[in-house]
Amino acid sequence: MDRGVIAATAFSFLPHDRPVFPTEAKHPDEVRKVLRQHQKDIARHVHWQVQPYYRESAVGYEVKSSRGITELKPSAYNVSAAEVALNDEIPPEDKGDMARYLFGGFKRCLYPVQKFHSDSERRLAVILERDALKWFKPAKGQFQIYYKHGADHPEYQPDFVPETETGIYMLEPKAKDEMEDPVVLLKKEVAEKWCERASVSAKEHGGKPWKYALIRHDLITENKTLEGLSPPLLSPAKAASSPCRK
Repeated sequence: MDRGVIAATAFSFLPHDRPVFPTEAKHPDEVRKVLRQHQKDIARHVHWQVQPYYRESAVGYEVKSSRGITELKPSAYNVSAAEVALNDEIPPEDKGDMARYLFGGFKRCLYPVQKFHSDSERRLAVILERDALKWFKPAKGQFQIYYKHGADHPEYQPDFVPETETGIYMLEPKAKDEMEDPVVLLKKEVAEKWCERASVSAKEHGGKPWKYALIRHDLITENKTLEGLSPPLLSPAKAASSPCRK
């Protein structure tokens, strides 16, 4: 910080009946005394002045992996004891209020019941029940992936994590108008970096590679295969060979 700015800020804390000079050189002892007595107030004042001009951009991400196996986090839902879980293959009457419904009867999901935020998520679950070896919707804290958004570091939870014969994937369905949203792209960037590091670790221990895919919600139809839905996850030749089920 420029010494002149600090001096001017310090002088603003002096009683108004004292002469005020623009530079520290006129009253160095008095400035130092004010700085010592009011250092916290001065720091807050300087921070408030420079905050409108503060800009920050990420130059990279650090991903740490400390455990090869993480226990499945409990997934809690607010439902009544009398509520019956619906079949995910049958869309509910009110698709606009999808989050209120509980779905169950899964054969390949790691949880007995699940909730979805949209009908496109329900349709993706139908595909995963058919094409994945196993899948789940991660609970908070499952992967501990964080991204920087301003001064905050929110946790990112991918919507779906399926495993197939060839790999493990993080899938994120998004509305068409959200595909280029800055926050969505931030999450995508940190998730891709996480998958890259996880793949290196998995290779060292004979595991499967991890990959991430952002999927447009209107492309998710129940006649699609997982391969056809997310061709970037697979080799071009394999993806092109099975775009959908007949």
